[in-house]
Amino acid sequence: MEFVTLNNGLEMPKLGFGVWKVPDDEAEQAVKKAIEVGYRSIDTAKIYGNEEGVGRAIAASSVPREELFITTKVWNSDQGYDNTLKAFDESLERLGLDYVDLYLIHWPTPQFDDYVETYKALEKLYNDGKVKAIGVCNFHIEHLERLLKECDVVPVLNQVECHPLLQQAELKEFCAKHNIYVEAWSPLMNGGEVLNNAVVKEIAESHGKTPAQAILRWHLQYDNIVIPKSVTPSRIEENFDVFDFELTAEDMNKIAALNENKRNGADPAEMNVR
Repeated sequence: MEFVTLNNGLEMPKLGFGVWKVPDDEAEQAVKKAIEVGYRSIDTAKIYGNEEGVGRAIAASSVPREELFITTKVWNSDQGYDNTLKAFDESLERLGLDYVDLYLIHWPTPQFDDYVETYKALEKLYNDGKVKAIGVCNFHIEHLERLLKECDVVPVLNQVECHPLLQQAELKEFCAKHNIYVEAWSPLMNGGEVLNNAVVKEIAESHGKTPAQAILRWHLQYDNIVIPKSVTPSRIEENFDVFDFELTAEDMNKIAALNENKRNGADPAEMNVR
């Protein structure tokens, strides 16, 4: 495993396991398998509806709690200071944990303009020791600028859609300047066209790896934290098997040239669903 040190000194695995859209019972089995394989970072959220399943997998694991890194998120309809504190307690109860390692705002939902108050609730949770780190998801530069201006604790990371067709270079540069990591969701573009890209396939073949492994390796070398999702045991293993090879500078340049700023998911500036 490779690790990063977040801006508050906390260590986080660079490769984690995501459970977006995985039903609760299925999530329990998938997380059990992921922990068995060697994953130590698990990423869930209230809106995924599987915090209980993730919690059961953690409870059943022989891995000590302090060796696991658990992330969950406050959903859009729970934003606002008091609502967020309540939502956090409910997430903690569903997970069956005493604390989470990382708590994130899921979307800024700029139309409602309460992400600053929501983040202040995260700061309280952090200062009270209920979470070890706080951060955000899907924040554009303008949203981050407001937090940096109006809040006290710099987010440790910004979890955003990122893959070879949406490389987020400008956002990454801003985040790096403020010591904020970028964490990639949909790192394989939901198994879409990027896995069938001729350049990616050629690079993968040259290393004796699959296209998914080549892309995950690109993320690690691009200095992203990355959370691939799968419920298929063989794929869970495959996605973890990315630490025994390195892409060359030429490989990295070829993938850099694939960027189209192409989103698979919603644009955070327009995502105001509650």
